[in-house]
Amino acid sequence: MNDSIWSRDELIAYILLFAANSNFKESNKERNIIISKVDMETFSEIHEEFDHDNDYQSLKKIQAGLLRHDYTSDDLEGLFIDIKVLFYSDGEYDTLEKNMFLYLKKVLS
Repeated sequence: MNDSIWSRDELIAYILLFAANSNFKESNKERNIIISKVDMETFSEIHEEFDHDNDYQSLKKIQAGLLRHDYTSDDLEGLFIDIKVLFYSDGEYDTLEKNMFLYLKKVLS
C-alpha cells in the first residue's frame, strides 16, 4: 500500500503501530487500543505494510500523511492523547516510550 492513498484511519493505525513498537514489543493491549480506533481489516493491512518499513520510511510516510490530511494542531493534540493512552495501556510507560513520545511531538508538530 502506498501512503499517498491512505485514508485517515489507515494513517492513524500506522502512527499508533509505530508508537506501539517504540519499545520493541507490541502488547495485546496496545493492539486492542489500535483496533478500537480502526477496523480489523485496516489494522491487518497497515500492520503488514508497517512490518516491511524501517523507521526512516515510517516517519516519512507519517509526515506525508499528516500533511495530506491537513492535520491541525488540534488534530495533533488528539493524536498525542491517543498515543499516550496507547503507551499506558499495558500498565507500563517505560523510558523508550517516553522518549518516543517526546520525539513524535517534536517531529510531528
